[in-house]
Amino acid sequence: MENEFEYSEDTKNILGLHLPTDPRWVDLAGISLKDILTDHAYCEQKAATSCISLIQGFADKEKIVTELAPIVTEEWGHFRLVLQELHKRNLQLGKQRKDEYVNRLITFMKKGGSPNERLLDQLLMMALIEARSCERFKRLSEGLNDEYMRKFYRRFMESEAGHYTLFIDLAETYLPKEKVRTRWHEWLEYEAGVIKGLEVRGDRVH
Repeated sequence: MENEFEYSEDTKNILGLHLPTDPRWVDLAGISLKDILTDHAYCEQKAATSCISLIQGFADKEKIVTELAPIVTEEWGHFRLVLQELHKRNLQLGKQRKDEYVNRLITFMKKGGSPNERLLDQLLMMALIEARSCERFKRLSEGLNDEYMRKFYRRFMESEAGHYTLFIDLAETYLPKEKVRTRWHEWLEYEAGVIKGLEVRGDRVH
């Protein structure tokens, strides 16, 4: 997948998810911006609350606390920006839908194990969600017919670009790099199967 940023080879592999987004998705998303904006708002909200949960659950790990605290602020700021865009269009925030994509990812998390092993899967799942979100924002920034919305999502893509690598870096702080990378590639392979099995719908980010 093409990108305009300078990244290490590992990060390029992250950008190159095993299965790219179906090109039809952007066209479907452009049909009803209200739905995609509503879902986007909830995605930003969930990203913020997920970081808060990690901080609460691993308060003894200083790097997690210090690195994720500003991400909470940033993600909540993104939620407010999307909400502002809805209001500008005289649209209301719709109801939160069931997130089938995330629910399927949760089933891949290993049960039991040490606290650090559970932390590894939490961090890698969040990294994967951020990677897919960034890829989708890139698609919107290039494929929407509305020039304003292309620029809108370009800003989100640029802002979110480093989030997924942060979660992997945090994992490598507390677990061996080889173990992190091995598990990361398992996650990538599994996520490709999830994407392949989901209906292509333009009313959701994932």
